[in-house]
Amino acid sequence: MAQAQVPVETGVIATPAHVHEPWKWYDYFTFNIDHKVIGIQYLVLAFVFYLIGGLMAVAMRTELATADPDFISPALYNAFLTNHGTIMIFFWVVPAAIGGFGNFLVPLMVGARDMAFPKLNAIAFWLNPPAGALLLGSFFFGGAQSGWTSYPPLSAITANTAQSMWILALVLVGSSSILGSVNFLITIFFMKVPSMRWDQLPLYCWSMVATSVLALVSTPVLAAGLTLLLFDINFGTSFFKPEEGGNVVIYQHLFWFYSHPAVYLMILPIFGVMSEVIPVHARKPIFGYKAIAYSSLAICLLGLFVWVHHMFTSGTPPWMRLFFTISTLIVAVPTGVKIFSWVATLWGGKIRYTGAMLFAVGLLSMFVLGGLSGVTLGAAPFDVHVHDTYYVVAHFHYVLFGGSVFGLYAGIYHWFPKITGRMMNETWARVHFVLTFIGTNITFLPMHQLGMHGMPRRVAMYDPQFEALNKLCTFGAFVLAFSILPFLFNVIWSWSKGPKASGNPWNALTLEWTTDSPPIVENWEVLPVVTHGPYDYGMNVGLNGQVEPVEEAIAPHSS
Repeated sequence: MAQAQVPVETGVIATPAHVHEPWKWYDYFTFNIDHKVIGIQYLVLAFVFYLIGGLMAVAMRTELATADPDFISPALYNAFLTNHGTIMIFFWVVPAAIGGFGNFLVPLMVGARDMAFPKLNAIAFWLNPPAGALLLGSFFFGGAQSGWTSYPPLSAITANTAQSMWILALVLVGSSSILGSVNFLITIFFMKVPSMRWDQLPLYCWSMVATSVLALVSTPVLAAGLTLLLFDINFGTSFFKPEEGGNVVIYQHLFWFYSHPAVYLMILPIFGVMSEVIPVHARKPIFGYKAIAYSSLAICLLGLFVWVHHMFTSGTPPWMRLFFTISTLIVAVPTGVKIFSWVATLWGGKIRYTGAMLFAVGLLSMFVLGGLSGVTLGAAPFDVHVHDTYYVVAHFHYVLFGGSVFGLYAGIYHWFPKITGRMMNETWARVHFVLTFIGTNITFLPMHQLGMHGMPRRVAMYDPQFEALNKLCTFGAFVLAFSILPFLFNVIWSWSKGPKASGNPWNALTLEWTTDSPPIVENWEVLPVVTHGPYDYGMNVGLNGQVEPVEEAIAPHSS
């Protein structure tokens, strides 16, 4: 195969990396400014909270196996409900997808030695442990019990100390998100190697650009709403107290202006993971690179104009319902562009059904089903019928668990060799996928029928006619909980005793695979030069006439 030429790039500074000993295990528990260490810190802490939130879910599903409150008290159920949703969104998916993968991958993908502001990056992470401590500590005061939305007036009259701790926890993680977003944007725009054109930027980085802009625009609005709620609870103000001239609907607008874009904060980085995993394991160039990149930016823009579809039953006027019904349906278009591009990439590819690819394909099926139910909820007449029922619970779990969590698993299996220098066991990965896929569908598919028949969400007691389907959902929840065990075993065993990985075990073409596994402290001996696209698989013809991937397309720059 003809060797790719390595151009002389006058703009690339081929500075050698500083000599530094590899990090020890205890360095991961310190204030470390290496972006790779911070990424692993985010991933591990987020997974710990995933286990905590999952235990809360199992407790709730055990309670819901019967119509009467016979396992946990209604007050504890409400506290678990509130904090389960909060943990899974703000302490699991968002920090893992953005802080974990983002910190580890973005500098490597753009050819930088670190993030633009390393100390700010470390500060952003270390805001999360005290936030988690506040959230879990709130259980000593009864736990926040007003749902993860914390609508007033309910949130202003139940467990005030616990509710205040809940608010402070969210403000801390929101501040972390803002700091991280600034860092990602500066790193991508100003620290990518000069030889990388914008149409050679990996699609995960495009998704992080869209995610960061969305976080910077929407997160301060949530912080403002929560701060006003905190004042109402503790300092006698009346921003959301109707009896004193306040307006509870204003809080809903402030909350959902962030919290619907929060769905995209959770899924946009996962879309980026999908766009990296699928072409590598299908051995095909990504279909529609520009369409996928532009659709991420389109979701970022359109996602700011759909929040009122959560409020169709809040007395919204007809013109507002019509506008946000239309905008909600429109935002599905760029998502459909991505789905089409991934399916087209898979079509005719030489697919390797690794653990990463299984979870990526599983995500496609789950997210399409969740997206279809989301389109129905975007129509005001139907939404009014099923609002606050288990149909909504089914929808967002298919989107967020079947989407975001499946994507996180795909990313872990794909980049585990790069992060640890070890390969994961593919047999255990398949066991993990099968259990997760079956458990997810058994748990959440029957909830559509429960919602259509009128079972309300957020309550521990319900009409006995729904008991049979709830028992099925509870069985599925236990399967889902059990599915984590082979994953944990695989991670622990592989990290300690798994076969050593080469620098590029998947023969991928993006820059992170051109350095060691795990990468050295400053990523490369000398900064790399990009000579080919990140997804140009099968673009050269070898001497034997067969189409081969351009493994030499990205070469290290020599001084």
